[in-house]
Amino acid sequence: MSGLFDTTSNYSFYAIPAAWVIAIAPHQYAILANKSNKPFDNRNPRAYVKSLEDNQGVDSATKEMISRAEAAQMNNFENLGLFASAIVAGNLAGLSSQTMNLLSGGYLASRVVYNFVYINNNTQASANVRSAVYVAGIGMIFTMFIKAGNALKGRAANLL
Repeated sequence: MSGLFDTTSNYSFYAIPAAWVIAIAPHQYAILANKSNKPFDNRNPRAYVKSLEDNQGVDSATKEMISRAEAAQMNNFENLGLFASAIVAGNLAGLSSQTMNLLSGGYLASRVVYNFVYINNNTQASANVRSAVYVAGIGMIFTMFIKAGNALKGRAANLL
C-alpha cells in the first residue's frame, strides 16, 4: 500500500488550488442545471438564485437544487481562507509531509462529499450528514493549526 501513495513528498500546497476548483464546481453545476430559456446571466452572477424565482421554465425541484448548489459554493469559498492559512501554518511549523498530505487530502475529500450531499439534500437526515461532513473537514483544518502550534511551541520567538 505504501507504493500507492507517495508520503515523502509534500503535496499540501497543491491542495489550495484544488480546493478552489472544488469550491467553484457547484456553481458550474448550477449553471448547467438550468435548461430554461433564461440562462445564467454573468453580468449579475450573485442574483442568479433570485432570478430563478420567477422563471417558469425551471421546475421547483431544480430551483431548490440550484439554490443548494450556490449555497455549497459560498460555503466552500468561506472556508477556503481558513484552509489555505492552515496549510501555510502547517508547512511553516515543519509538519511532516505525511501529516500535511493526509490532512489536506482529507479536507479535499470532505469538501467533495459535502458538495454532493448538499446539492442532493432532500431530507433532514441528509442535512445532518452534510453538517457532520462539514465538521469533519473543519476538524482537519483545526488539527493542522493545533499540530502547527504544538510544533512551534518554544520556537515561535525564533521565527521573527
